Amino acid sequence: MSDSETEETPLRVPSAPEPSTPLTESYTHHSPLPTAAGPYILGVDEAGRGPVLGPLVYGVAYCPAAYQDTLEELGFADSKTLNASTRASLLSTLSSDPANLAWSVRVISPQAISSGMLKRPPTNLNKQSQDATIGLIRDVLNKGIVLSDVFVDALGNTTTYEAYLSSQFPGINFTVKNKADSLFKIVGAASVAAKVTRDACIEGWTFEEDSRDPDVASKFSSAVGSGYPSDPNTQEWLRNSVDPVFGFPKLARFSWATVRLILEKQGHEVKWIDEGQASLVKAFESGSGLDKDRSAVAKDLSLSSISSF
Repeated sequence: MSDSETEETPLRVPSAPEPSTPLTESYTHHSPLPTAAGPYILGVDEAGRGPVLGPLVYGVAYCPAAYQDTLEELGFADSKTLNASTRASLLSTLSSDPANLAWSVRVISPQAISSGMLKRPPTNLNKQSQDATIGLIRDVLNKGIVLSDVFVDALGNTTTYEAYLSSQFPGINFTVKNKADSLFKIVGAASVAAKVTRDACIEGWTFEEDSRDPDVASKFSSAVGSGYPSDPNTQEWLRNSVDPVFGFPKLARFSWATVRLILEKQGHEVKWIDEGQASLVKAFESGSGLDKDRSAVAKDLSLSSISSF
């Protein structure tokens, strides 16, 4: 499955992912499609924007507008204010009335985050978040759900983002607020879906870098903490898991300053061993325009870059 694909992927929550299935690519999961009459309201929230470890997960939850009074009584709230068992119970609640309640998540893998942020030109985290939000909303609409209102939890200039989303989906009323997960129950439900999914990914993480022999113990500790750079358990895991040549396993976001600083201090410095290799690098760096990423040999042979088509 490619990074951009959307599938009805079985999601192993609230239990952790199975050891045989490392998270190597981003994916999207949708719960069963609700059957109650619309129009529907939808909430959007994320989990894992700040951590140096693990995926960023965007979640949506949606229900008929006429179901809002019932939704108010189900206990949804900002997932950060709830303990793990309560969040797991609420995800079960979110799945307990499939005629009226539904949810989806977009799991953006750590390597997808890093490759986007480190490529040139970069795709920053705001753009990746925006794409995940728009993709989830579009998926719901493409399934035939009629949305009247969408509520989004977001940071930064919420007015500008609200206007942008409105322009992408004419006819839908958008409300973008900071701390929307504490203001709107449907956003709280989305927050629970995102947080429980991320926690399951972290707790059940399988290190692809380990030996394929099931009898060989993992080289990496599973005690990764919350994944936030300020977490002492996460700091300890980073200190113990760095390799001076290969860096970190794919659990880490290589685009984070926390990782870069550790690699600068503990990683082996790359040195060009002969003049020919240095010349090759200069050949790539000295080009301009469509020749920017073509070596001198490619130019001499009149080979075109794929990007020129």
